[in-house]
Amino acid sequence: MNQVQWFPGHMAKARKQITADLAKVDLAFELLDARIPLSSRNPELDAILGTKPRVILLNKADLADVATTGAFVAYFGRLGTTALPVNAVSGTGVKALYRAVASVGEPLVRRWQKRGMRPRSFRAMVVGIPNVGKSSLINRLAGRRRTVTANRPGVTKGPQWIRIEEKIDLLDMPGMLWPKIGDPLTGLKLAATGAVSDLVVQRPVVAGYVLRTLHQLAPGLAGERYGLDLALVPPEAWLEVVARRHGFLGAQGLVDTEKAAVQVLADFRGGRLGRYTLDELPQ
Repeated sequence: MNQVQWFPGHMAKARKQITADLAKVDLAFELLDARIPLSSRNPELDAILGTKPRVILLNKADLADVATTGAFVAYFGRLGTTALPVNAVSGTGVKALYRAVASVGEPLVRRWQKRGMRPRSFRAMVVGIPNVGKSSLINRLAGRRRTVTANRPGVTKGPQWIRIEEKIDLLDMPGMLWPKIGDPLTGLKLAATGAVSDLVVQRPVVAGYVLRTLHQLAPGLAGERYGLDLALVPPEAWLEVVARRHGFLGAQGLVDTEKAAVQVLADFRGGRLGRYTLDELPQ
């Protein structure tokens, strides 16, 4: 897979918006995909957020390996940042967010008290790459649909303030990728989880990466679903077997590997192939 370059106008606008609105908030929620906690981190955010207090939320934890997610929580903790596994759709782990805000915001409260300021709600900015679940998290916290959500990148177009319980005001920001994803493996991981639009990648290449990776992490599981012995069938024929399994045949009985790739990616993203973390913990 070649370098991924996907930085349309709304991405550049999102970067400017985050920078412009940073002074309005007390802290930031950095939402990551628990399946790729490192690959889903926007390297530009550190420079943009600076010393702003931050809580990392490993979303879609229900799709990631449990033990590896715990190890990443500890890893970020050693770096000095509170991290929590969450599932924005079901609400699992969301209550711990309130306790984390109280802890991270405690120094700020003390500064307010020294200045004789009256207590107010914490103002938090929700940032992350596209399709990582920012709007789903806000809807869960708000208890009702307050933002537009969809399982595709780039749905949130502009900043939105949402007041939730527990004295927190959230500023939802559009998802932002960095201008060029230079590492092909990172690009594959982002494409596999849907952070990069399927319209700008070769889906058979991404699906092949998913099958290879899952074969390494849990030999046999993916093959069982598709009636495919990954150890015996050459990799270049894997999607053909998947296509025949699902009846994806075109004119004159030719297999449709594009449809097979779509099926594999949908199965992986939906957790039907199991729970996997594609990133390795740094040594």
